[in-house]
Amino acid sequence: MADIFEKLLKNYGPLGQHRERAHGYFAFPKLEGEISNRMVFRGKEMIVWSLNNYLGLANHPEIRKTDAEATATFGLALPMGARMMSGNSNYHEQLEKELAAFEKKEDAILMNFGYQGIMSAIDAICGRHDVIVYDAESHACIIDGLRLHPGHRYVFKHNDVEDFEKQMERATALIEKQKTGGILVITEGVFGMAGDQGKLKEIIDLKQKFEFRLLVDDAHGFGTLGKTGAGAGEEQDCQDGIDLYFSTFAKSMASIGAFMAGDKAIIDYIRYNIRSQIFAKSLPMPIVIGNLKRLELLQTQPELKERLWKNALKLQAGLKERGFDIGNTNTMVTPVYMKGGVEEATAMVMDLRENYRIFCSIVVYPVIPKGHIIYRLIPTAAHTDADIEETLKAFSETKAKLDAGAYKVEKIPDMAEAK
Repeated sequence: MADIFEKLLKNYGPLGQHRERAHGYFAFPKLEGEISNRMVFRGKEMIVWSLNNYLGLANHPEIRKTDAEATATFGLALPMGARMMSGNSNYHEQLEKELAAFEKKEDAILMNFGYQGIMSAIDAICGRHDVIVYDAESHACIIDGLRLHPGHRYVFKHNDVEDFEKQMERATALIEKQKTGGILVITEGVFGMAGDQGKLKEIIDLKQKFEFRLLVDDAHGFGTLGKTGAGAGEEQDCQDGIDLYFSTFAKSMASIGAFMAGDKAIIDYIRYNIRSQIFAKSLPMPIVIGNLKRLELLQTQPELKERLWKNALKLQAGLKERGFDIGNTNTMVTPVYMKGGVEEATAMVMDLRENYRIFCSIVVYPVIPKGHIIYRLIPTAAHTDADIEETLKAFSETKAKLDAGAYKVEKIPDMAEAK
């Protein structure tokens, strides 16, 4: 019998194989100081484009005051235990009611974290005879939820409504053959990598042709899209057709936790069957009270969303004017597509950080095909015109270097020792 740890040490995985060079710089970097448009990385101030602090609430003075007062009053322990046993409170129920009302649904359930929350919800909803049909670019939390599903699942090409219909025909045929089970469709309101919205309206229109329920993960749309900030369903005028609306507090709310909203009877079922919440400690009181305040500001200070969009549109227009490919984004998420290898991408990132003081996320092989580079910029309400102008200048200059071959290197530099 082999030692189970032995196989781990022989293969650290596609990302882990670079850990010794990457740790602390490219992977697990430490951004220090107040959460803002500019933070400190390795002793240098950077313009930061990697934080989903969309509305700039992370250090909003009213938020900081509420968080501090709630912590001083309740501490982080209260309430103790899982909500079903001893961890419920009026504040938890109030937040659920306000979230449901905001999303125009009958009820909502709080979850401790978005990632494990949606995984566990999929597990609670779907049995072995049910079929799941999902978008190919669904977030990892959805993919991991699918891995828990004992039944069949069919994937449709990203935002391809024609292929969605094909997969629905397959799913429907299987259900009819089994003579039992139902279909759950899962997609996203906003795809966090490419920035395009899910084809929610088109999918919902197909309820006239197929029988299914729709679960939408709107982590990036909540607070940023729609007239009131209620998300992609409101933006596309199809909120009523979303059977289960899910979002996290980790982005627009700059907090911890998540929620799912829908018909009261279904939310009640989830509430009594979602293992990740039944067997986990309740969200601490300061987090819940802080989220109530965040939801209030999201609704009463529309200027935050307006500022976010002003910055996003200015950044995106500036990139396009300079000849950059930002794909099909129709949200604030701003990808920049370039050609190059891992070594070139690494050298370019280091140049951006060390010489231009620009900190942004980058995606390379094996996440995307070889020869491609994606920079992902996340504009927020906290960014300034100066941030945008400096960033556009830096991208223009580094793109010229990339095209001229200035970043071609023999091997990936040791980023852990980069100065």
